[in-house]
Amino acid sequence: MQALLQLPIIGLGVEEFALLFIAALAGGAFGAALGALPAFVFTGFAIFLGEGLNILQGELASNVGSIGAGSLGVDLTGTIGFGMVFGPHISFAAGVAASAYVGKKYPEMEPDGWDYHPGKVITEAYGTKPDILAVGAVFGVVGMLINQLASGIGLPTDGIALSVVLTALLARLVFGYPLVGSPSGSSLFDMSPFEREEQRAVADGGTDSMRLATEPWLGHQYKWSGVALIGVVGGILSGYIWIETGSIFLGYAFSAMSLLFLNLGVAKIPVTHHITLLGSVGAIVATEMIGGPIPAILGAALFGGLTGVIGEATQRVFYSHSGTHVDPPAMAIVVAMTIVGVLYLVGVIPTSGYLGL
Repeated sequence: MQALLQLPIIGLGVEEFALLFIAALAGGAFGAALGALPAFVFTGFAIFLGEGLNILQGELASNVGSIGAGSLGVDLTGTIGFGMVFGPHISFAAGVAASAYVGKKYPEMEPDGWDYHPGKVITEAYGTKPDILAVGAVFGVVGMLINQLASGIGLPTDGIALSVVLTALLARLVFGYPLVGSPSGSSLFDMSPFEREEQRAVADGGTDSMRLATEPWLGHQYKWSGVALIGVVGGILSGYIWIETGSIFLGYAFSAMSLLFLNLGVAKIPVTHHITLLGSVGAIVATEMIGGPIPAILGAALFGGLTGVIGEATQRVFYSHSGTHVDPPAMAIVVAMTIVGVLYLVGVIPTSGYLGL
């Protein structure tokens, strides 16, 4: 009888699946209500608190004695920050899908001074409109299912980031946006139309509006040299955080929390959570392969710099030429962690980072 109550493909029992399903509905609706970027800032705060408690528990255990798991509280990082409440595959993904929907259904909700396609607004809260909340709820469940399936079949990549990417692409298809879009420049990688402030007519809500012809993800963070340099810097700092605390996700949490200022209008705040996450992984890989803090820092710098460049490459292909947000950091994490996972499986590197392969 017990076997009949199992869903082996996603590694859950029926009751546990029902719980996650209901929670993902609510988490997705809440993400749509808050808006994608504000919801992700809460992800950062939740992980920051969870990792802080984990570090505190480790210090107490080493200096005072054995402390049982969970004695200081639940795993906030896993259950809240990466779970059904503020997991990016739930709340952020739902906010992105809601933005795509709003861009088609309610173009009048676009904030003043917005130059990009209206489906790319991820900084705005959408409140309590039932249809928008319903879109968020549905995509929250889809994000949960993709992540559980990726984990259940053992994909060698980050299932949460993969969910963020696939749900964003699904939203484009569902709401009638081009999957990639047509470049205005010489190629998908050409950002020069943005630099020249070229515009083109785009159909918004049945009428044509003049929009920027090419829309880089971040107008202050798209040139290759700057992206690579902030990648190296962010990677080093996250590697150092891992060396000093043992936390893979604390640097990621700091990066996510910093986006509060971007959401509040501080124009040139860099987006670095993909960089800091892979910086920690680079430090772990270098430590396992070579040992010592200097190789760890160099590994963090290498992984951070490469991930920053990967994020820029993916935004030029999948973000800049269509009308909705497909998250470059999530795409970069998927690509980078797939490389890490495959290299581990074929025996080139001794660890898969946080993948648990």
